[in-house]
Amino acid sequence: MDIQLFADEKTEKATPKRRQDARKKGQVVRSMELNSAATILAMFAALKALAPYMVDKLEKVYNKFLYIEEPIDSFFTPKGLYEVFLSTMIYVVTIILPILGVALIVGIVINYAQVGVVFTENPLKPDFSRINPIQGFKRIFSKRSLMELLKSIIKLALIGSISYKEISSKWSYINEIPKTDIFSGAKAIGDLGIDIGLKCGAALAGLAIFDYFFQWREYEKSIMMTKQEIKEEYKQTEGDPLVKSKIKEKQRQISMRRMMQDMLDADVIITNPTHYAVAIKYDPKAGDAPIVLAKGQDYVALKIKDVARENDITIVENKPLAQALYKSTDIGQSIPPELFRAVAEVLAFVYNLKGKNVF
Repeated sequence: MDIQLFADEKTEKATPKRRQDARKKGQVVRSMELNSAATILAMFAALKALAPYMVDKLEKVYNKFLYIEEPIDSFFTPKGLYEVFLSTMIYVVTIILPILGVALIVGIVINYAQVGVVFTENPLKPDFSRINPIQGFKRIFSKRSLMELLKSIIKLALIGSISYKEISSKWSYINEIPKTDIFSGAKAIGDLGIDIGLKCGAALAGLAIFDYFFQWREYEKSIMMTKQEIKEEYKQTEGDPLVKSKIKEKQRQISMRRMMQDMLDADVIITNPTHYAVAIKYDPKAGDAPIVLAKGQDYVALKIKDVARENDITIVENKPLAQALYKSTDIGQSIPPELFRAVAEVLAFVYNLKGKNVF
């Protein structure tokens, strides 16, 4: 069995870095069906709400050209034709602009809700695989293409069935429209069209929700990673574990050398005697509490004592004090107040041995 086959299988969820990189390339979850359905619903809802306003505008256009108070010859001049064209365009724009404005706003909001703000030039870069006939053939018969075909069939079926049902249920009413005046007939046809549009939009919205979850599932599958990819990403972001361990070891060595150098100024080494060793220094001129210059356990403790012997630094065995100092005080810190008395006794003993009198 080839173990490498399993290593190359994408079984792991995408990491935050992988998601961020995909987003920079323009790979995001987005359903165009959701945009279309929301825009259709918003436009027909706006038509329904603005119907009285639009009818009023259409009546004004109709009356303007039906009831002409000026001589008809004045219209067939450059100035007259320009005025007619300008006034007509103003009416048309005031009728259509609110609907287009609603569609534009809804489109922007839905797109932002799905993907937020993404600026990328990656989709504009030339991709020669797009003109590869083999790749093109694969795309034609891919799962995504079949899904798009299925959605188109479903949309046509939904729109056709809803339109047929609405027209059939109001067929007798539609037959009476030719007997009404032009405005009543236009209103009836407009109401029927709006009702069909709203119901089709609602049906497409249901399809769009399904499509969004399909797009989300396909996106998640497309950015999945192999175990090896996760390891490589970790190395790139966090560093190679082997290199990091070597760096830490180097840092420990440097820290050890610095500590051994600093402890040469110590007044006394308090030991356990084998498990702990703490180097103490007291500067009476500064008036501060004694500080810990170095400390160590086991091997480090033995190293501290060896350096102390080589440099004639007094070593005092005090098991409870050495253990307390090691656990309560870090290197470079002053000893805690509760240990002042015990450390002072040790320092007094050391200074007495060396013939010093500092207390």
